[in-house]
Amino acid sequence: MSKDKVLFVCIHNSARSQMAEELLRKLAGDRFEVESAGIEPGKLNPVVVEVLKEEGIDISGKKTQAVMDLLKQGKLYSYVITVCDETSAERCPIFPGIAKRLHWGFTDPSKFEGTWEEKIAKTRAVREEIRRKIEGWLSLQKVD
Repeated sequence: MSKDKVLFVCIHNSARSQMAEELLRKLAGDRFEVESAGIEPGKLNPVVVEVLKEEGIDISGKKTQAVMDLLKQGKLYSYVITVCDETSAERCPIFPGIAKRLHWGFTDPSKFEGTWEEKIAKTRAVREEIRRKIEGWLSLQKVD
C-alpha cells in the first residue's frame, strides 16, 4: 500500500513548515510520506531547532529546500498544505495531479522579538498549535 504524500509549504522553510513536517512524521509517519519546502528558502530558525529537540527531533543538520525545485522534479503530492499567511500562500505553485490544497495559517516564529527564552516560549506555542491542527486533521483521515 502506498502512502499519501504530504508537502508543507511556507515562505522560508525555516520554521512552520519544518515543524509541521516533523510533527506529522512523528504522529503518523507510518501513514504518510512527508516533506516541506519554502517559496524563498532561507536558513533553519535556531529557535525551531531547539523546540523540536524538546520533542526528540533533531533537524540541526537539515537543509531548507525550494518548492519550485520539487515542482521541477515532477514530484506529486496527495496534499499540499500552506502554513504561512494567506497572501504568501497564494504564491505557492499549483502541483499537477490530484493534490488537495489546504491552508493552515500559523504565526511566523521569525517575527518573534524578545529574549531567547521569550522566543522559545512563543515558538513552543506555535509548535503546539501545529500539533493540535495535525491531530485534528489526522482524526478526519480514513485509515485503510
